[in-house]
Amino acid sequence: MKKIIFYSYLKCSTCRKAAKWLDKVNYEYKLIDIVKEPPLSKYLNLAFEQYSEDKKKIFNTRGKAFKTLNLDIYGLSREEIIQLLLSDGKLIKRPFLIYEGKKVILGFNEIEYAKQFIKG
Repeated sequence: MKKIIFYSYLKCSTCRKAAKWLDKVNYEYKLIDIVKEPPLSKYLNLAFEQYSEDKKKIFNTRGKAFKTLNLDIYGLSREEIIQLLLSDGKLIKRPFLIYEGKKVILGFNEIEYAKQFIKG
């Protein structure tokens, strides 16, 4: 079975939906509280590479933590973005999944999850 590291926030309804979906299809994952233990910088760098066309997709833009910052994300360097995300897990788009140690999946979309995790 492929490995999934699942960074989640307990109060996040989208995270709960994603976990419920993974449980329903009997997919094993390691659950980590994104607030207590933000993703490692190597995973944030991987997310940055995958979503480099729109850096904003890595951020939880609807959250209070993001809105209070009032930042121009596009004016920040990669290093500044990574440090910012490491400083507060609530800034990171969630759920934040690392699949097989080499792919990041942000948010929850049932169709995208099915493509990634269910072999047709």
